[in-house]
Amino acid sequence: MKFKYEGKNNAGQIVQGDIDAPSEDSAISILHTKQLVVLSLTPIAQDLFSKDLNMVLSRVKTKDIVVFTRQLSTLIEADMPLAEGLRTLAQQSEKPGLKKVVMEVAATVEAGSSLSAALAAHPKLFTSFYIKLVQAGEVTGKLEGSLLYLADYLEESQGINSKIRGALTYPAFVVSALIIVGLIMGVYVLPQLLSVFKDSGVTDLPLTTRMLMWVTDFLNNYFYYIFVTIVIGGILLYRFLRTAEGKSWRDNLLVNLPGLGVVVRNLYLARVSESLSTLIKSGISILDAIQITADLVGNENYRLIMLAAEEKVRSGGTISEVLSQHVEVPPLFSSMVAIGERTGKLDYMLQHVSKFYKSESEAAIGSITLLIEPILVLVLGVAVAILVSSILLPIYSLVGAG
Repeated sequence: MKFKYEGKNNAGQIVQGDIDAPSEDSAISILHTKQLVVLSLTPIAQDLFSKDLNMVLSRVKTKDIVVFTRQLSTLIEADMPLAEGLRTLAQQSEKPGLKKVVMEVAATVEAGSSLSAALAAHPKLFTSFYIKLVQAGEVTGKLEGSLLYLADYLEESQGINSKIRGALTYPAFVVSALIIVGLIMGVYVLPQLLSVFKDSGVTDLPLTTRMLMWVTDFLNNYFYYIFVTIVIGGILLYRFLRTAEGKSWRDNLLVNLPGLGVVVRNLYLARVSESLSTLIKSGISILDAIQITADLVGNENYRLIMLAAEEKVRSGGTISEVLSQHVEVPPLFSSMVAIGERTGKLDYMLQHVSKFYKSESEAAIGSITLLIEPILVLVLGVAVAILVSSILLPIYSLVGAG
Protein backbone atom coordinates (compact mmCIF):
# COMPACT_ATOMS: atom_id res chain seq x y z
CA MET A 1 0.00 0.00 0.00
CA LYS A 2 1.04 3.57 -0.57
CA PHE A 3 0.55 6.26 2.09
CA LYS A 4 0.85 10.04 2.02
CA TYR A 5 2.51 11.27 5.19
CA GLU A 6 3.29 14.53 6.95
CA GLY A 7 5.85 14.56 9.70
CA LYS A 8 8.28 16.68 11.68
CA ASN A 9 12.03 15.98 11.71
CA ASN A 10 14.56 16.64 14.48
CA ALA A 11 15.08 20.20 13.22
CA GLY A 12 11.38 20.95 13.64
CA GLN A 13 10.77 21.13 9.90
CA ILE A 14 7.57 19.78 8.35
CA VAL A 15 8.29 16.98 5.87
CA GLN A 16 5.78 15.54 3.40
CA GLY A 17 5.97 12.62 1.00
CA ASP A 18 4.79 9.17 -0.01
CA ILE A 19 5.80 5.81 1.44
CA ASP A 20 5.14 2.19 0.48
CA ALA A 21 4.36 -0.19 3.34
CA PRO A 22 2.23 -3.33 3.84
CA SER A 23 0.17 -1.67 6.60
CA GLU A 24 -0.33 1.60 8.45
CA ASP A 25 1.61 0.35 11.48
CA SER A 26 4.54 -0.64 9.25
CA ALA A 27 4.51 2.80 7.59
CA ILE A 28 4.63 4.51 10.99
CA SER A 29 7.51 2.24 12.11
CA ILE A 30 9.51 3.06 8.98
CA LEU A 31 8.95 6.79 9.45
CA HIS A 32 10.01 6.55 13.09
CA THR A 33 13.29 4.91 12.03
CA LYS A 34 13.84 7.97 9.83
CA GLN A 35 13.60 10.15 12.95
CA LEU A 36 10.24 11.62 11.95
CA VAL A 37 7.30 12.43 14.23
CA VAL A 38 4.23 11.40 12.25
CA LEU A 39 1.60 14.13 12.10
CA SER A 40 -0.72 12.54 9.54
CA LEU A 41 -0.81 9.37 7.47
CA THR A 42 -3.38 8.85 4.71
CA PRO A 43 -3.71 5.80 2.40
CA ILE A 44 -3.48 6.63 -1.30
CA ALA A 45 -6.14 4.81 -3.32
CA GLN A 46 -4.67 2.98 -6.31
CA ASP A 47 -6.60 1.45 -9.15
CA LEU A 48 -5.36 -1.30 -11.44
CA PHE A 49 -4.05 1.16 -14.03
CA SER A 50 -1.99 3.15 -11.53
CA LYS A 51 0.08 0.15 -10.55
CA ASP A 52 3.47 -0.50 -12.08
CA LEU A 53 2.80 -3.26 -14.61
CA ASN A 54 6.42 -4.29 -14.54
CA MET A 55 6.22 -4.76 -10.76
CA VAL A 56 3.11 -6.90 -11.11
CA LEU A 57 4.55 -9.13 -13.82
CA SER A 58 7.98 -9.59 -12.21
CA ARG A 59 6.73 -11.13 -8.99
CA VAL A 60 9.42 -11.98 -6.45
CA LYS A 61 9.81 -15.75 -6.06
CA THR A 62 11.41 -17.89 -3.37
CA LYS A 63 14.41 -18.41 -5.63
CA ASP A 64 15.04 -14.64 -5.64
CA ILE A 65 14.92 -14.51 -1.83
CA VAL A 66 17.36 -17.44 -1.67
CA VAL A 67 19.86 -15.68 -3.95
CA PHE A 68 19.48 -12.40 -2.04
CA THR A 69 19.97 -14.10 1.33
CA ARG A 70 23.03 -16.07 0.22
CA GLN A 71 24.68 -13.02 -1.36
CA LEU A 72 23.97 -10.87 1.70
CA SER A 73 25.61 -13.51 3.90
CA THR A 74 28.71 -13.43 1.69
CA LEU A 75 28.94 -9.62 1.79
CA ILE A 76 28.58 -9.55 5.58
CA GLU A 77 31.26 -12.23 5.91
CA ALA A 78 33.50 -10.02 3.75
CA ASP A 79 33.03 -7.20 6.34
CA MET A 80 31.13 -4.91 3.95
CA PRO A 81 28.93 -2.37 5.79
CA LEU A 82 25.36 -3.67 5.93
CA ALA A 83 23.65 -0.68 4.29
CA GLU A 84 26.25 -0.60 1.50
CA GLY A 85 25.86 -4.32 0.93
CA LEU A 86 22.08 -4.00 0.69
CA ARG A 87 22.35 -1.18 -1.84
CA THR A 88 24.81 -3.23 -3.89
CA LEU A 89 22.39 -6.17 -3.99
CA ALA A 90 19.50 -3.87 -4.87
CA GLN A 91 21.37 -2.38 -7.81
CA GLN A 92 22.19 -5.77 -9.32
CA SER A 93 18.70 -7.22 -8.77
CA GLU A 94 16.75 -7.92 -11.98
CA LYS A 95 13.37 -7.92 -10.20
CA PRO A 96 11.97 -4.38 -9.76
CA GLY A 97 9.85 -5.52 -6.80
CA LEU A 98 12.81 -6.97 -4.90
CA LYS A 99 15.03 -4.04 -5.86
CA LYS A 100 12.54 -1.55 -4.42
CA VAL A 101 12.14 -3.49 -1.18
CA VAL A 102 15.90 -3.92 -0.65
CA MET A 103 16.48 -0.21 -1.27
CA GLU A 104 13.86 0.58 1.39
CA VAL A 105 15.50 -1.90 3.78
CA ALA A 106 18.90 -0.26 3.12
CA ALA A 107 17.48 3.20 3.83
CA THR A 108 15.88 1.98 7.06
CA VAL A 109 19.14 0.32 8.20
CA GLU A 110 21.08 3.46 7.30
CA ALA A 111 18.70 5.45 9.51
CA GLY A 112 19.75 3.35 12.49
CA SER A 113 17.31 0.43 12.46
CA SER A 114 18.36 -3.21 12.79
CA LEU A 115 18.19 -5.49 9.75
CA SER A 116 15.46 -7.65 11.32
CA ALA A 117 13.27 -4.59 12.03
CA ALA A 118 13.79 -3.30 8.50
CA LEU A 119 12.87 -6.66 6.97
CA ALA A 120 9.82 -6.95 9.24
CA ALA A 121 8.26 -4.02 7.36
CA HIS A 122 7.89 -6.33 4.33
CA PRO A 123 6.03 -9.42 5.58
CA LYS A 124 4.99 -10.46 2.07
CA LEU A 125 8.61 -11.29 1.23
CA PHE A 126 10.10 -12.11 4.63
CA THR A 127 8.21 -14.44 6.98
CA SER A 128 8.26 -14.23 10.77
CA PHE A 129 10.52 -17.32 10.71
CA TYR A 130 12.99 -15.43 8.52
CA ILE A 131 12.84 -12.32 10.73
CA LYS A 132 13.36 -14.26 13.97
CA LEU A 133 16.42 -16.09 12.63
CA VAL A 134 17.92 -12.82 11.43
CA GLN A 135 17.18 -11.34 14.86
CA ALA A 136 18.87 -14.30 16.53
CA GLY A 137 21.90 -13.83 14.28
CA GLU A 138 22.10 -10.15 15.27
CA VAL A 139 21.94 -10.98 18.97
CA THR A 140 24.60 -13.73 18.79
CA GLY A 141 26.86 -11.85 16.36
CA LYS A 142 26.55 -14.63 13.76
CA LEU A 143 24.32 -12.92 11.23
CA GLU A 144 26.13 -14.36 8.22
CA GLY A 145 25.66 -17.89 9.60
CA SER A 146 21.93 -17.34 10.15
CA LEU A 147 21.52 -15.96 6.63
CA LEU A 148 23.41 -18.89 5.14
CA TYR A 149 21.19 -21.34 6.99
CA LEU A 150 18.09 -19.46 5.85
CA ALA A 151 19.24 -19.68 2.23
CA ASP A 152 19.81 -23.44 2.54
CA TYR A 153 16.46 -23.90 4.28
CA LEU A 154 14.51 -21.95 1.66
CA GLU A 155 16.33 -23.67 -1.19
CA GLU A 156 15.60 -27.10 0.23
CA SER A 157 11.92 -26.24 0.79
CA GLN A 158 11.68 -24.93 -2.74
CA GLY A 159 13.26 -28.15 -4.05
CA ILE A 160 10.64 -30.31 -2.35
CA ASN A 161 7.81 -28.10 -3.58
CA SER A 162 9.22 -28.29 -7.11
CA LYS A 163 9.23 -32.10 -6.94
CA ILE A 164 5.58 -32.12 -5.90
CA ARG A 165 4.62 -29.66 -8.64
CA GLY A 166 6.58 -31.72 -11.15
CA ALA A 167 4.78 -34.90 -10.09
CA LEU A 168 1.35 -33.24 -10.41
CA THR A 169 1.89 -31.09 -13.52
CA TYR A 170 1.91 -33.98 -16.00
CA PRO A 171 -1.31 -35.66 -14.79
CA ALA A 172 -3.03 -32.28 -14.42
CA PHE A 173 -2.12 -31.43 -18.02
CA VAL A 174 -3.32 -34.79 -19.35
CA VAL A 175 -6.61 -34.68 -17.42
CA SER A 176 -7.25 -31.06 -18.49
CA ALA A 177 -6.54 -31.94 -22.13
CA LEU A 178 -8.86 -34.95 -21.87
CA ILE A 179 -11.69 -32.80 -20.50
CA ILE A 180 -11.22 -30.11 -23.18
CA VAL A 181 -11.10 -32.67 -26.01
CA GLY A 182 -14.15 -34.41 -24.54
CA LEU A 183 -16.11 -31.15 -24.47
CA ILE A 184 -15.17 -30.33 -28.07
CA MET A 185 -16.12 -33.85 -29.20
CA GLY A 186 -19.38 -33.72 -27.26
CA VAL A 187 -20.45 -30.32 -28.64
CA TYR A 188 -19.21 -30.35 -32.24
CA VAL A 189 -18.21 -33.86 -33.43
CA LEU A 190 -20.30 -36.53 -31.70
CA PRO A 191 -23.76 -34.99 -32.34
CA GLN A 192 -23.22 -35.32 -36.10
CA LEU A 193 -21.95 -38.90 -35.85
CA LEU A 194 -24.61 -40.08 -33.44
CA SER A 195 -27.39 -38.48 -35.46
CA VAL A 196 -26.74 -41.14 -38.10
CA PHE A 197 -27.73 -43.86 -35.64
CA LYS A 198 -30.83 -41.96 -34.56
CA ASP A 199 -31.96 -41.44 -38.18
CA SER A 200 -31.33 -45.07 -39.08
CA GLY A 201 -33.93 -46.23 -36.57
CA VAL A 202 -31.66 -48.90 -35.04
CA THR A 203 -32.95 -49.82 -31.59
CA ASP A 204 -30.49 -52.47 -30.40
CA LEU A 205 -27.56 -50.10 -29.89
CA PRO A 206 -24.77 -51.09 -27.49
CA LEU A 207 -25.00 -49.78 -23.93
CA THR A 208 -21.90 -47.60 -24.37
CA THR A 209 -23.44 -45.97 -27.46
CA ARG A 210 -26.71 -45.23 -25.68
CA MET A 211 -24.81 -43.73 -22.75
CA LEU A 212 -22.72 -41.62 -25.12
CA MET A 213 -25.86 -40.38 -26.88
CA TRP A 214 -27.48 -39.44 -23.57
CA VAL A 215 -24.35 -37.56 -22.37
CA THR A 216 -24.04 -35.74 -25.71
CA ASP A 217 -27.73 -34.71 -25.72
CA PHE A 218 -27.52 -33.55 -22.11
CA LEU A 219 -24.35 -31.56 -22.78
CA ASN A 220 -25.78 -29.82 -25.83
CA ASN A 221 -29.21 -29.10 -24.31
CA TYR A 222 -27.92 -27.77 -21.01
CA PHE A 223 -24.44 -26.48 -21.92
CA TYR A 224 -25.02 -22.90 -20.78
CA TYR A 225 -26.70 -24.04 -17.56
CA ILE A 226 -23.75 -26.32 -16.86
CA PHE A 227 -21.30 -23.50 -17.58
CA VAL A 228 -23.12 -21.04 -15.29
CA THR A 229 -23.37 -23.67 -12.55
CA ILE A 230 -19.63 -24.37 -12.74
CA VAL A 231 -18.78 -20.64 -12.58
CA ILE A 232 -21.09 -19.96 -9.64
CA GLY A 233 -19.88 -23.12 -7.88
CA GLY A 234 -16.26 -22.04 -8.39
CA ILE A 235 -16.93 -18.60 -6.91
CA LEU A 236 -18.76 -20.06 -3.91
CA LEU A 237 -16.00 -22.63 -3.37
CA TYR A 238 -13.34 -19.90 -3.56
CA ARG A 239 -15.16 -17.83 -0.93
CA PHE A 240 -15.68 -20.87 1.27
CA LEU A 241 -11.99 -21.78 1.14
CA ARG A 242 -11.12 -18.31 2.45
CA THR A 243 -13.06 -18.95 5.68
CA ALA A 244 -11.64 -20.79 8.70
CA GLU A 245 -14.01 -23.74 8.09
CA GLY A 246 -13.02 -23.84 4.42
CA LYS A 247 -9.30 -23.85 5.19
CA SER A 248 -9.78 -26.66 7.70
CA TRP A 249 -11.82 -28.68 5.18
CA ARG A 250 -9.22 -28.15 2.44
CA ASP A 251 -6.32 -29.11 4.70
CA ASN A 252 -8.17 -32.23 5.88
CA LEU A 253 -8.79 -33.19 2.27
CA LEU A 254 -5.12 -32.78 1.37
CA VAL A 255 -3.90 -34.89 4.27
CA ASN A 256 -6.45 -37.65 3.60
CA LEU A 257 -5.98 -37.96 -0.17
CA PRO A 258 -5.29 -41.60 -1.17
CA GLY A 259 -1.57 -42.04 -1.74
CA LEU A 260 -0.68 -38.35 -1.83
CA GLY A 261 -2.13 -37.61 1.62
CA VAL A 262 0.71 -39.42 3.41
CA VAL A 263 3.25 -37.36 1.48
CA VAL A 264 1.48 -34.10 2.37
CA ARG A 265 1.24 -35.06 6.04
CA ASN A 266 4.95 -35.98 6.19
CA LEU A 267 5.90 -32.68 4.59
CA TYR A 268 3.91 -30.74 7.18
CA LEU A 269 5.49 -32.74 10.01
CA ALA A 270 8.97 -32.18 8.57
CA ARG A 271 8.26 -28.45 8.33
CA VAL A 272 6.99 -28.29 11.93
CA SER A 273 9.93 -30.22 13.36
CA GLU A 274 12.63 -28.44 11.33
CA SER A 275 11.26 -24.96 12.01
CA LEU A 276 10.84 -25.60 15.73
CA SER A 277 14.30 -27.17 15.99
CA THR A 278 15.96 -24.28 14.18
CA LEU A 279 14.24 -21.61 16.26
CA ILE A 280 15.08 -23.34 19.56
CA LYS A 281 18.74 -23.76 18.55
CA SER A 282 18.85 -20.07 17.62
CA GLY A 283 17.96 -19.11 21.18
CA ILE A 284 14.34 -18.12 20.53
CA SER A 285 12.07 -18.70 23.53
CA ILE A 286 9.99 -21.87 23.30
CA LEU A 287 6.68 -19.94 23.27
CA ASP A 288 7.82 -17.67 20.44
CA ALA A 289 9.22 -20.68 18.56
CA ILE A 290 5.91 -22.53 18.76
CA GLN A 291 3.96 -19.40 17.70
CA ILE A 292 6.20 -18.80 14.68
CA THR A 293 6.04 -22.47 13.70
CA ALA A 294 2.23 -22.34 13.87
CA ASP A 295 2.19 -19.39 11.48
CA LEU A 296 4.73 -21.02 9.17
CA VAL A 297 3.32 -24.53 8.80
CA GLY A 298 0.72 -23.59 6.16
CA ASN A 299 -1.97 -25.99 7.34
CA GLU A 300 -4.90 -24.79 9.44
CA ASN A 301 -5.22 -28.02 11.43
CA TYR A 302 -1.54 -28.22 12.33
CA ARG A 303 -1.57 -24.49 13.10
CA LEU A 304 -4.35 -25.02 15.65
CA ILE A 305 -2.46 -27.99 17.14
CA MET A 306 0.67 -25.85 17.60
CA LEU A 307 -1.35 -23.02 19.15
CA ALA A 308 -2.87 -25.50 21.57
CA ALA A 309 0.67 -26.69 22.39
CA GLU A 310 1.68 -23.08 23.05
CA GLU A 311 -1.17 -22.65 25.53
CA LYS A 312 -0.22 -25.94 27.20
CA VAL A 313 3.42 -24.92 27.58
CA ARG A 314 2.37 -21.49 28.85
CA SER A 315 0.37 -23.17 31.62
CA GLY A 316 3.27 -25.46 32.60
CA GLY A 317 2.60 -28.49 30.40
CA THR A 318 4.57 -30.03 27.54
CA ILE A 319 4.26 -30.02 23.76
CA SER A 320 4.07 -33.82 23.56
CA GLU A 321 0.94 -33.87 25.76
CA VAL A 322 -0.96 -31.96 23.09
CA LEU A 323 0.57 -33.76 20.12
CA SER A 324 -0.37 -37.19 21.49
CA GLN A 325 -4.06 -36.18 21.58
CA HIS A 326 -4.38 -35.55 17.82
CA VAL A 327 -4.68 -38.21 15.12
CA GLU A 328 -2.94 -35.86 12.65
CA VAL A 329 0.30 -36.42 14.58
CA PRO A 330 1.76 -39.98 14.40
CA PRO A 331 2.78 -41.65 17.68
CA LEU A 332 6.43 -41.68 16.53
CA PHE A 333 6.46 -37.89 16.25
CA SER A 334 4.90 -37.24 19.68
CA SER A 335 7.10 -39.92 21.31
CA MET A 336 10.30 -38.37 19.92
CA VAL A 337 9.19 -34.94 21.14
CA ALA A 338 8.44 -36.37 24.59
CA ILE A 339 11.92 -37.94 24.76
CA GLY A 340 13.50 -34.65 23.71
CA GLU A 341 11.60 -32.76 26.40
CA ARG A 342 12.61 -35.26 29.11
CA THR A 343 16.29 -35.27 28.13
CA GLY A 344 16.54 -31.53 27.45
CA LYS A 345 17.52 -32.20 23.83
CA LEU A 346 14.30 -31.19 22.09
CA ASP A 347 16.06 -29.38 19.23
CA TYR A 348 18.28 -32.42 18.60
CA MET A 349 15.34 -34.86 18.52
CA LEU A 350 13.28 -32.56 16.30
CA GLN A 351 16.15 -32.31 13.85
CA HIS A 352 16.26 -36.10 13.49
CA VAL A 353 12.47 -36.28 13.20
CA SER A 354 12.62 -33.71 10.41
CA LYS A 355 15.22 -35.72 8.49
CA PHE A 356 13.12 -38.88 8.82
CA TYR A 357 9.87 -37.38 7.55
CA LYS A 358 11.66 -35.45 4.81
CA SER A 359 13.30 -38.62 3.47
CA GLU A 360 9.97 -40.47 3.70
CA SER A 361 8.29 -37.71 1.68
CA GLU A 362 10.95 -37.66 -1.03
CA ALA A 363 10.81 -41.46 -1.39
CA ALA A 364 7.01 -41.38 -1.63
CA ILE A 365 7.10 -38.58 -4.23
CA GLY A 366 9.47 -40.66 -6.35
CA SER A 367 7.17 -43.70 -6.12
CA ILE A 368 4.08 -41.67 -7.04
CA THR A 369 5.88 -40.15 -10.03
CA LEU A 370 6.69 -43.63 -11.33
CA LEU A 371 3.09 -44.82 -10.88
CA ILE A 372 1.34 -41.82 -12.40
CA GLU A 373 2.41 -42.41 -16.02
CA PRO A 374 1.16 -46.03 -16.39
CA ILE A 375 -2.08 -45.15 -14.58
CA LEU A 376 -2.71 -42.25 -16.95
CA VAL A 377 -1.94 -44.43 -19.96
CA LEU A 378 -4.45 -46.98 -18.68
CA VAL A 379 -7.14 -44.33 -18.10
CA LEU A 380 -6.61 -42.83 -21.56
CA GLY A 381 -6.68 -46.28 -23.14
CA VAL A 382 -9.98 -47.16 -21.47
CA ALA A 383 -11.51 -43.80 -22.47
CA VAL A 384 -10.44 -44.21 -26.11
CA ALA A 385 -11.63 -47.82 -26.18
CA ILE A 386 -15.09 -46.85 -24.90
CA LEU A 387 -15.36 -43.97 -27.39
CA VAL A 388 -14.25 -46.05 -30.37
CA SER A 389 -16.42 -49.03 -29.51
CA SER A 390 -19.45 -46.78 -28.99
CA ILE A 391 -19.12 -45.48 -32.53
CA LEU A 392 -17.66 -48.39 -34.50
CA LEU A 393 -19.91 -51.21 -33.23
CA PRO A 394 -23.15 -49.53 -34.38
CA ILE A 395 -21.51 -48.74 -37.74
CA TYR A 396 -20.66 -52.44 -38.22
CA SER A 397 -24.26 -53.31 -37.33
CA LEU A 398 -25.58 -50.86 -39.92
CA VAL A 399 -23.21 -52.19 -42.60
CA GLY A 400 -24.17 -55.77 -41.79
CA ALA A 401 -27.88 -54.96 -41.91
CA GLY A 402 -27.45 -53.19 -45.23
